[in-house]
Amino acid sequence: MSFKVEAVPSPKSILGEGPHWDEQLQSLFYNDIYGTEASILRYDFKENKTYSAKIDGEKIVGFIIPVANTTKTCELDEYAVGICRRVGIVHWDGKSPKALLGPIAFEVEDDKPENRFNDAKADPVGRFYGGTMRQESKGDLFDVAAGTFYKYIKGDGVYELLHGIYVSNGMAWNESTNKFYYIDSCKFNVREYDWDPSTGDISNERIAIDFKVNGKNPPFIPDGMTIDTDGNLYVATYGGSKVLKVDPKKGKIVLEIPIPARQVTSVCFGGPNLDILYVTSASAPANAAAIGLHPDDKQSELDGRLFKVTGLGVKGFPGVRVRV
Repeated sequence: MSFKVEAVPSPKSILGEGPHWDEQLQSLFYNDIYGTEASILRYDFKENKTYSAKIDGEKIVGFIIPVANTTKTCELDEYAVGICRRVGIVHWDGKSPKALLGPIAFEVEDDKPENRFNDAKADPVGRFYGGTMRQESKGDLFDVAAGTFYKYIKGDGVYELLHGIYVSNGMAWNESTNKFYYIDSCKFNVREYDWDPSTGDISNERIAIDFKVNGKNPPFIPDGMTIDTDGNLYVATYGGSKVLKVDPKKGKIVLEIPIPARQVTSVCFGGPNLDILYVTSASAPANAAAIGLHPDDKQSELDGRLFKVTGLGVKGFPGVRVRV
């Protein structure tokens, strides 16, 4: 197999995350969780250009997902964003350097002020799924499993699906088998669940792949994740400079995709034919240790950039707009 990895014109993110390909806009949305210059970003495929914006007054943005349901005449400027323990609606034209925070859809964990939302996605029918974690600046991520994984249904409410989560991260759905895949980064595995498309509930947990070798942790942390149309998973490796293609049925790594950045954070398929794998990454700023990043003694110019991988010979699925 001959594939090509290239950096996409994009700013250097501190903690780039959460890529979401919007088929209608032919754009890739992602976020910089601790971005000082930008919180949310949009890569325009046709222009081959990335636009970014800051949400005034907000220092931590865990995710961005285009909104499906809206009462406005133009639905293209509403996005659900994770703001610490809240999910808010942001209005953005996709180009301006500032975005306006509107109403708050819901909030969780009033009793855990040190927590924040991390990755979130919409399932194939538009329900919100997302989880929390203790903020990196509050201590070692491996010390406390303070997070919870949630499902939110508009007009119905918030449901707790999983408890005792360290770092809620990658998610993927296989509609053909009604399976859901999930990563709690500090457990070094990918877990598989039966997924009920009518209710969104998950059950019957099993480990699809364990990245530990002889009981020892690997030299990376599994982070974001996506799935191709053949049912293979693609797992970003934080600290591992690669994306791993995984066959969840066999529990095996079938391909390693080297990425010229150390902290590889998340992945999704996109492009007009949904055959481009987009990859986000992180860089280490001066306060790297405080937010859980590696020291910058091994930084490269490409750390924190957005990448694309072409020539993989597979296709994925577009992102689903969320109903909030």
